Amino acid sequence: MSEKVTAFKSSLSLTDATMIVAGSMIGSGIFIVSTDILRHVGSAGWLVLVWVITGFMTVIAAVSYGEMSGMFPRAGGQYVFLREAYNPLAGFLYGWSSFMVIQTATIAAVGVAFSRFTAYLIPAVGEDRMVADIFGLHISAAQILAMAMIMFLTYTNTKGIKEGKTLQTIFTSVKLFSLFGLIVVGFLFVKDSFWSTNWTTGFHPTQLEKAGGEFMKGGNWFPISGSVLIGAVAASMVGSLFSSDAWNNVTFIASEIKNPKRNIGLALFLGTFIVCTTYVLTNLMYINVLPLQEIAFPGGDRVAVAASNRIFGDAGAIVIAVMIMISTFGCNNGLILAGARVYYTMANDGLFFKRAAKLNRNAVPEWALWAQAVVASVLCLSGGYNDLLDMIAFVVVIFYVLTIIGIFILRIKRPDAERPYRAFGYPVIPLIYIIMGTVFCVFLVFFKPLYTLWGLGIVVAGIPVYYLTVAGYKSGKYNVKEQTKNNND
Repeated sequence: MSEKVTAFKSSLSLTDATMIVAGSMIGSGIFIVSTDILRHVGSAGWLVLVWVITGFMTVIAAVSYGEMSGMFPRAGGQYVFLREAYNPLAGFLYGWSSFMVIQTATIAAVGVAFSRFTAYLIPAVGEDRMVADIFGLHISAAQILAMAMIMFLTYTNTKGIKEGKTLQTIFTSVKLFSLFGLIVVGFLFVKDSFWSTNWTTGFHPTQLEKAGGEFMKGGNWFPISGSVLIGAVAASMVGSLFSSDAWNNVTFIASEIKNPKRNIGLALFLGTFIVCTTYVLTNLMYINVLPLQEIAFPGGDRVAVAASNRIFGDAGAIVIAVMIMISTFGCNNGLILAGARVYYTMANDGLFFKRAAKLNRNAVPEWALWAQAVVASVLCLSGGYNDLLDMIAFVVVIFYVLTIIGIFILRIKRPDAERPYRAFGYPVIPLIYIIMGTVFCVFLVFFKPLYTLWGLGIVVAGIPVYYLTVAGYKSGKYNVKEQTKNNND
């Protein structure tokens, strides 16, 4: 007879939690997106500054979340924070958006990045190798490999948190070591340095001219300032924010972390600080190794491959391909491990499929893991994962802003609540993030309206779904408000 498990096991240490933060953040973005950033802002100084601003916003948000993670050390993380600060609808809209696009589309995009770079070593799994044509849907070997990776990591995580954390620690350690190694080699052993030449551009922002909405290789650069500069920074930060996202995943697994009131806040700070510092150093390495024109237009838009070729010669592409395979594999393990805990908590609140509320004998939400894997796999087949970046970044920052506003709300609503960790620099530092995040979202709507509005549409579409779900449970066995009350007690 199998053992019935009704609670998570607290088995993750501070190191494990920090590895989940860092490992979930580092995917393929740092190896690619600096190209698009430079096309928008056009100088060495502004390229670095965009990453510094992104890092500042990320660390501010992370340390602010520390207060809420100490107050509510439960599975579900950000979903719980929004539910408690506002109401069940706010929490549901985050969980709905996470299931429909934030978590699942990120898993899909990271999976496809894994396949693309695996094709450097094994051409048979490339995107140009079609393996099926079903109802007009062209399925490539790369998409099949991405789905296989997602399914494998999902299966591994159904075996228990111990297996998931072991994979995470190994892969995060390897990719951090590899990135630091690339940075050191890029500064000490590259044959030709472009550092002095590139820094003649200083902090004078320029932007490459466009034709048909696309940046022109070999086109003229023109100076930008004022609202155009702010818009360019917002547009360029889509990539850097996407590359720095998913740090909040550790809050989803709060019930499985030892001493969560202390360790989640520390893990959030340590993980984000390590990764954001590494990202800035990586971009300084790019500036040292490559001329700015080559950072803006590397072969195949893969700036890390171009840099690695300068450092290692013909073997450079293989070095980066292996690094990205390791990086994306570890990143997706963290995303898959953590994401299902949100749907588990939603189900316990009567806001998701009932089966997602059950743990298997290994004390993990197996059904929720597989549901997440199915949606992510469907998104792998969509072929539109590149266009999802704008949508993901927009929706993610909206919810980050709302969650940090929630700190102010809870200080008023629950002034006497236990707060083992208080938001650093409150109220000034959290307020700075709220302002910066809001400006980012507003300018993104104006400069990239198509997919940002699609993202907003997905969030809004969750409102009728919520009320239909609540109505269904109230007419049956379940009352969402009563469950939420029980969770608060």
